[in-house]
Amino acid sequence: MAASSRNRLIAITAIAAVIFAGFVALGIWQVYRLQWKLDLIAAVEARVEAPAVPAPGPSEWQEVTRENDAYRHVTVTGKLLNSQEVQIYYPTELGPGYFVMTPLLRPDGSYVLINRGFVPEQKRAPSTREAPEGEVTITGLLRMSEDKGWLFSRANDPEDGNWYRRDVASIMATKGLRPFAPYFIDADSTVNPGSYPIGGLTVVKFRNAHLSYALTWFAMALGTLALYALVLRYEGVWGTRRPPEDDDE
Repeated sequence: MAASSRNRLIAITAIAAVIFAGFVALGIWQVYRLQWKLDLIAAVEARVEAPAVPAPGPSEWQEVTRENDAYRHVTVTGKLLNSQEVQIYYPTELGPGYFVMTPLLRPDGSYVLINRGFVPEQKRAPSTREAPEGEVTITGLLRMSEDKGWLFSRANDPEDGNWYRRDVASIMATKGLRPFAPYFIDADSTVNPGSYPIGGLTVVKFRNAHLSYALTWFAMALGTLALYALVLRYEGVWGTRRPPEDDDE
């Protein structure tokens, strides 16, 4: 084999090796991500189905994390501050409408934001609904604050009372309520007075496309090998040799 052909083959081999290794590494990473996602789904399902436990109090707030506590089945007792509620615009399986977010004052003087459930447009105004008075006990799922919006999502507008995500810190700061839990609670499907708000609409679902991603990366790695094999055949390393180059002979 001529020197120019040999150098070209060495360069092509190095490039193919890097590309192949990169695709394989990405595929292996997605396999690890797949196992992580399956473990996460199993952990969340276990939390949802477990008996309700008291919601974390102020002494535990620093230890609350998304990985360990999101969707935990909890219960909390206190007084709902119905005059301080906000409505979060949200599309649901019942159609577009609002989640009624109401601060709850616990006996220890701390606050927890409660998502009491969904109301359609005609029930957005508090005057159109009955509000529970006195001490109540609410059972539901612990949710982490939605501090950041999704791409193209609208920003909260506290001044005009328009809310689009459940940002606990922003809502509580607007209402001047402290100290407050770093989470909110989605109330369960227990029927509220007058049937509104409608609770129990928490969607516990995680997108899991890691297996398809892994297969895609491994397929691209195999494709790289196939192209490399064609190059070897073209260069005459195996199979039918290509015609010799006059300037190298």
